[in-house]
Amino acid sequence: MAAIALPVRYLRRFAAIAALIGLALTFSSRALAMSDAVASGVHELQSRWAQIQYKAAEDRRVEGFDQLHQRAQALIAAHPDSAELYIWAGIIRSSEAGAKGGLGALSLVKEAKDDLEKALSLDSGALDGSAYTSLGALYYQVPGWPIGFGDDDKARELLKKSLALNPDGIDPLYFWGDFLHDQGNDAEARRALQKALKAAPRPGREVADQGRREQIHELLDELD
Repeated sequence: MAAIALPVRYLRRFAAIAALIGLALTFSSRALAMSDAVASGVHELQSRWAQIQYKAAEDRRVEGFDQLHQRAQALIAAHPDSAELYIWAGIIRSSEAGAKGGLGALSLVKEAKDDLEKALSLDSGALDGSAYTSLGALYYQVPGWPIGFGDDDKARELLKKSLALNPDGIDPLYFWGDFLHDQGNDAEARRALQKALKAAPRPGREVADQGRREQIHELLDELD
């Protein structure tokens, strides 16, 4: 059977999925309610994710993310009711898909979708609604039917839910701005991205914050 060619838009988008989704562990009531073991696991995953995403050589990222996902699965096995760990499993798989690219990434983003939907079923507000942000980003970056599950209307719905829970967060604002740019609404995208640059620093997330701000500036340079 002949290989399926992805439209140029989605070839670009699969490369962009590597930007997913270093989301905040803030000191909200939900974060404080996590057990010490889960909080330690989340910190480990998000720290290692940032190093792979922003510091590792490109040809080492797929392997790095795959190994980190295995670690996330081990943590989930020990804490199967933790929405926070499922969120990070989804983020890591999504990032691996972006690093891998092409049709081979489709199975990975479907796994990421499953992890994020599981997180929502356990606690939709975990990590300030980060599952909504992550899943919304997947819905506009992944091709639609018959290739993938992409759906811009669903993406808009999910991203708005994430902003309702975390209106000043650097990540929901970044992905909302990227989505608006993708929809051709650069004026609103610019406002969202400029607001994202004003987001408060996240303690312990310095590498992720620096990397995200660099992505915001790059995206601002693309706007009309």
